[in-house]
Amino acid sequence: MKRCFFFLAISLFNFSAFAQIDTIAYRAIANSIQKKYAPDKRSVYFNVRFKADSVLVESTSELAVKAFEKSFPENVKAKLSAAVLPGKQLNDMFYGVTTISVANNRSQPFHGAELMTQTLLGTPMQILKKQGGFYLVKSPDGYLAWTDGGSIAPMNQTSFKLWQEAKKVVYINDYGHAFAKPDANVARVSDLVAGNILKFLSLENGFVKVAFPDGREAYIPANQTADYTTWLKRPLPTADAILKTAQTLIGVPYLWGGTSIKGVDCSGFTKTAYFLNGVVIPRDASQQALVGEKLDVLENDSISVEKCLKNLKPGDLMFFSAAKRRGVNNGRVSHTAIYMGNGEFIQSAGMVKISSVLPTAANYDEYQTKTLVGARRILTQIGQPEITKLEKHDWYLSKK
Repeated sequence: MKRCFFFLAISLFNFSAFAQIDTIAYRAIANSIQKKYAPDKRSVYFNVRFKADSVLVESTSELAVKAFEKSFPENVKAKLSAAVLPGKQLNDMFYGVTTISVANNRSQPFHGAELMTQTLLGTPMQILKKQGGFYLVKSPDGYLAWTDGGSIAPMNQTSFKLWQEAKKVVYINDYGHAFAKPDANVARVSDLVAGNILKFLSLENGFVKVAFPDGREAYIPANQTADYTTWLKRPLPTADAILKTAQTLIGVPYLWGGTSIKGVDCSGFTKTAYFLNGVVIPRDASQQALVGEKLDVLENDSISVEKCLKNLKPGDLMFFSAAKRRGVNNGRVSHTAIYMGNGEFIQSAGMVKISSVLPTAANYDEYQTKTLVGARRILTQIGQPEITKLEKHDWYLSKK
């Protein structure tokens, strides 16, 4: 279940110093503009603050900033400061690459904030803003969150292009380590998880010498890696490939915001199963439910087991809404799973496990089954908006 949102940030400082500013009116303007130009806070950043006699607005949407400027009254003493991100304070360091095996990206720029998502070592990102020791970043799936400065290597356009064009390897084991020397018995430089991407330097005694995005060097057993370009350019995945990957995560614990072998939430699980097979899909369940081919699995707003068995194919995504337990139809999608065939589906709920929609099955999941609200086919829609083969994603592979 995933309900990751950015809340409209309206901060008040020194209220007595600017009592002449009608903050209620500005909030109303901000809310109206947000609804029109930044309705999904996971993909469009919009922030309005009040400080002394100034109103400060910033957004990743130029349209939102211009709309706020246009709505700003001319006959007030307040000063308006407006900015379209990425911000100038970044000094052209608008790109970044994740430097640790699994980086935590949060709702706000501090460690105690809600875990929104994660990015894997080698993930390319757009940097939008720096605040304290955190960066506001956009990941390849279009998701916005704050990541700790220690988990990202900021780059300008030139250095990012050099990283893109460098020969690289991808880590293909579920879990492992990089070592200080070509010897598995020496000091470790980092842990690694499936999907980590590192720069290739050389081959030495059965080990690949690699460089991390932040410049650290290490050695990885060569049989635990694959050539990055070959990995990117694999044929489109089959349902069997998606399910094989999904089943390698069985028993992995549920982790809110998780997207790796260390822990996954429901949509982090489906996203990871597709990513490790070369396909980027949206981050959250409610976002995934809007892409791909819509499938008929309901009868009068309730699950139709007959339609599920007839219309679903292995690899399809199933979507559920907790609101149905309260008798609310058309509620927000809050859970997702991958259909396996014969009524079974694999999901992250408590841990990754295989369940069934069939009441007669030993692994029948009545709790989720009764909240089914839809299904989508992804495998036949790769190349359509928001379903992108890694090879075709400009961030993962430089287009010369």
